Amino acid sequence: MSSPDAGFHQPVLVEAVLKYLITSLSGMYVDGTLGGGGHAKAVLDQLRPEGKLIGIDRDKEAITFCRGRLSAYGDQVRIIHSEFGQIHDALQSQNISEVDGILFDLGVSSHQIDDSKRGFSYLQDGPLSMRMDTDSSKTAFDIVANYSQEELADLFYYYGEERRARQIARRIVMTREKKKIESTNELSEIIRKGVPFHLQVKVLSRIYQAIRIEVNDEIQQLKKGLIGALKCLKKGGHLVVISYHSLEDRLVKQFFRGQEFSLDRKSVPVLQPVCPFQNLTKQVVRPSDQEIRQNARARSARLRAGKKVV
Repeated sequence: MSSPDAGFHQPVLVEAVLKYLITSLSGMYVDGTLGGGGHAKAVLDQLRPEGKLIGIDRDKEAITFCRGRLSAYGDQVRIIHSEFGQIHDALQSQNISEVDGILFDLGVSSHQIDDSKRGFSYLQDGPLSMRMDTDSSKTAFDIVANYSQEELADLFYYYGEERRARQIARRIVMTREKKKIESTNELSEIIRKGVPFHLQVKVLSRIYQAIRIEVNDEIQQLKKGLIGALKCLKKGGHLVVISYHSLEDRLVKQFFRGQEFSLDRKSVPVLQPVCPFQNLTKQVVRPSDQEIRQNARARSARLRAGKKVV
C-alpha cells in the first residue's frame, strides 16, 4: 500500500514556518501555495479545533491530492483552486476579510518536477509544458517556438540571471529554423552545446528557471501575492515566504523593507515613507545540514518573515 504522501517530498523549514507563522492557536491561516499539503498539515496539527487553515493552489492535481490528505481535519480546512497572486480575491470569495498569518512557499513542487509529463525538469524527457495550472494556454513550447531572439535573451538574462543568454537564444533560434523543438531533451541538448561540461548543470537550471517563470508569470504572481497578503493580514499578522532563487528572495527582502515595485520586469523598487512590516528575520533562515541530507531540493530554500504593523 502506497504512502498518502507518495510523490511529494517532505516540506522544507517546517519548524521555522511554525515559529514565524502562528501567532494564535485559534487563528486563521493561509497556505497560499498548498502543493502537497505538508506545511498545511503541520500547521493544522498545531492549531486548536477552532483554528482554521485556507489552502490555495493553481495546480488541480495538488488540489485533488490535498482534499484527500487533509480530509481528516474536516471544517478546519478549506481548499481553493486559485493563483496565490489572487489571494485577496480568493479570500473575499469565502467572505474572509482578515487572517492571522499567510505562507508562500514559492517555486515548483517536487511532485511537478518528478512528473515527466509536466516538462519541468531537464533530467528527464518530456513535452515542453512547464505549466503549474494545466488549464493555462501558454507553454514552454510556445516561448521556445515563438519568442524572438532578443526576447529570449532578455528572458534568460533577467529571469535566469544567465550571462550566456544571448548565445543560447541565438542557438535556439538557429535550431528552430530547421525543426521544431518539442521536448525537454531537445532543448537541453541545444543549451549544452558551447557550455563547458562543468557549468552545464547550472546553465540548464537557469534557463529552465527562466522559461518556467515566464510560463507561469511567477514574478508578477509574487508581486501581486505580496501586495494581496498585505491587504489580507490583520494588524499583528505574520507573512512567511520561502524562496528558492535570488530573484524571488530579492523581491521579498525589498517588500519587507517597505519598498514598492511595479509589474514591469525591469523596474527598480522605490523606498516608501512608511514600512508596513516589522522584519522578523534579520538574517535569512536556511535549512539545516540534516534537512538538506534528507531532501536535497531544500538546499536553495531561504525563509523570510514579517509582522504587519500598520
